[in-house]
Amino acid sequence: MATVTVAFTEVQKLIREKLVSAGISEDQAGKIADILIHADLRGVNSHGALRTEHYMKRLKAGGINPTPDISFNQTGPVTGVVDGDDGFGHVVADIAMKHAIQMAKENGVGMVTAMNSSHCGALSYFVQEATEQQLIGIAMTHTDKIVVPFGGRESFLGTNPIAYGVPAKSEKPFILDMATSNVALGKILQHKEEGKAIPEGWGVDKNGASVTNPSDVVSLMPFGGPKGSGLSMIVDIFSGLLAGMAFGPHINPMYEELEKKRKLGHYFCVINPSFFTDAENFLEQMDRMIQEIRDVPAGEGFSQVLVPGEIEQKNEERNRKQGVQLAETTYEYLKNQ
Repeated sequence: MATVTVAFTEVQKLIREKLVSAGISEDQAGKIADILIHADLRGVNSHGALRTEHYMKRLKAGGINPTPDISFNQTGPVTGVVDGDDGFGHVVADIAMKHAIQMAKENGVGMVTAMNSSHCGALSYFVQEATEQQLIGIAMTHTDKIVVPFGGRESFLGTNPIAYGVPAKSEKPFILDMATSNVALGKILQHKEEGKAIPEGWGVDKNGASVTNPSDVVSLMPFGGPKGSGLSMIVDIFSGLLAGMAFGPHINPMYEELEKKRKLGHYFCVINPSFFTDAENFLEQMDRMIQEIRDVPAGEGFSQVLVPGEIEQKNEERNRKQGVQLAETTYEYLKNQ
């Protein structure tokens, strides 16, 4: 599949215009566009502009509320719940994270669940919001079933991603954003869109056999066997059950029944290091940790040890200057207003 390189500001503008044309407010459309372009800038195209067409289809079918009445109920000094009223998950999640940040500033910790939400995009965006204020951010969200539990043949779990963001003093923040499956479903869809084969171990067919044709994928595998399977359950508990939402096979699917509201849940936690230790020393020690990890002698086939998120940060620096790479079909869709 052919690709094109486009200035990120143009892609951001096209996404925003597409959403506004469908009845989404300028503020909400701007936030959604910010989060999608964040993913494309980092080279995580599976969570970027590619998703716009799907969102538009679900919006048109009635599966997303274009004018939600999003509310926040602070249930304690460091806890709260956001009700997304079935709006765009990007907006719902951003509101939840901002409330968690505020509570962490005031009381050391902030924990917020979000309910009645939808797909919220790359979690790295939200934990990065915390690091920009020298706070630690944690984010989780569940998804509909697509991953087989360890030892199983049929899917039960979602890709159920989890993200951590930790600030440093002079180094860029440590950002770990990962699915609990071997790979995010979006990467399978991206390879399918681009006509590329997928590596062994990414997806399995109806019989549980590994396949390389993305069109043959029925389920994904958890990373690390029972470890990934267990972490996936944790994400479902924190972002699903704790938010009063469904889990695993009971979650409304993303790419089917587009007229149904997703009713997704998210979990956000923000920690203020200054309530636990000397904040300046914490940031300096993070710098030291990152620098010393880089200094570890590289193993065979590697030129240097990198910390999680470093490749994506380098991608963003380059793509802000050179433009983001999109599937040509995605770019043409965005331009067709």
